[in-house]
Amino acid sequence: MVVVDAYAWIEYFFGSAAGKKVQAIVEDEKNIIITSAVTVAELASKFARVGEKFDDARAVLLSLSSIETINWDNAEDTGALHAQLRKTRKHIGLADAFVILTARKAGAKILTGDDDFKGLPGVIFVKR
Repeated sequence: MVVVDAYAWIEYFFGSAAGKKVQAIVEDEKNIIITSAVTVAELASKFARVGEKFDDARAVLLSLSSIETINWDNAEDTGALHAQLRKTRKHIGLADAFVILTARKAGAKILTGDDDFKGLPGVIFVKR
């Protein structure tokens, strides 16, 4: 199982060299791919900011990945995790905490290139 964060999906959708590494993982039918609903929001924002339509990316996300929705318990647990992480990772964002919590609850690895995840267990790094 792999939770894919916004960094990795952006590389995938915009076809970078790192995106090719992401492609190999997310399109491998042996892998179970999970995406946090917060990551979907980050992606929709990125597409809007660069003037791209999100429709095709949305279809791909839904075909390759299950979307982990946000509920009360996840939101509360993520808030507590974020506060804990901020003690040692001053710049880690709340969206990153959602990704980490999603992975922990699923027993999954995290696919990213975001330096905020460095040093955390179970992280697969792809870089630009």
